[in-house]
Amino acid sequence: MLFTPEHQRFFMTSREQPLPLYIESIGVNLNQESIVRSAGYPCYHWLQTMEGEGEFTFAGKTYPLPPGTGVLVAPGEPHEYKRLEAGTSWSTLYITFSGPQTSAILATLELDPSACYQWDPSSELQFFGQQVLGSIGSDRDLTGLEASGDLYRFLLLLKKYGTTGNSPSLSHSLERLAPLLQFMEEKLSDPNVGLSEMAAVLSVSPRYVNTLFKQSFGETAYGYFILKRIRRAKEILTSRPNMTVKETAEAVGFRDASHFVATFRKIEGVTPEQFRKLY
Repeated sequence: MLFTPEHQRFFMTSREQPLPLYIESIGVNLNQESIVRSAGYPCYHWLQTMEGEGEFTFAGKTYPLPPGTGVLVAPGEPHEYKRLEAGTSWSTLYITFSGPQTSAILATLELDPSACYQWDPSSELQFFGQQVLGSIGSDRDLTGLEASGDLYRFLLLLKKYGTTGNSPSLSHSLERLAPLLQFMEEKLSDPNVGLSEMAAVLSVSPRYVNTLFKQSFGETAYGYFILKRIRRAKEILTSRPNMTVKETAEAVGFRDASHFVATFRKIEGVTPEQFRKLY
């Protein structure tokens, strides 16, 4: 660990530790100095502004880093960063991390491993790193397991609140979709609900509704609606043994049992009756 009046840093798990995802180091620098790494850093490197403003250069582009912004850089990516203006204060929080499953986790979460992210400075993401640092400082995590969990939570928050370019964050998209998600809950048993009715709830085009759902859930709006219906059907099948498959199909908005059975089997890999027997 490193403690100075301006710099606090903890070195965590070694690279030989068999964890799928681990923090190598985490720290806060209240007076961030200029850094030039022509060969990059050997681990993934996250840097965010806590106060003041700096700038980060990599891949031929320079990004300003005011509060509410951060940069994620892949291992070996040449980069440099410095405060925006000489004589001003710039405080940062950084996390370096790695692990054999890191690239797969980032890909699954659709997080760009070399990008500048923005978020609402009042969101949980802005302060989560400091909370992790405080927890580490008060209770030494000798195995690195707690820190590994904290790192995964941090990446989930980056997925939820972070955005690159002009695309909306997941949290913003979910807020935008809230009335439609509630509408879907109320209309699960209505077979007449289609994409046009969904778009009307938000007063947008059907195409834009699908764009929002693709960004948030990786599914079209109607595809997501079908998944909700199947989820409800599973609850009915396991909690109401006396309801027939036909009655279950009607309860979740399918016009006929054969379509329901085919859709259920496509999604779950078994028929509704087989699923009921499993549970």
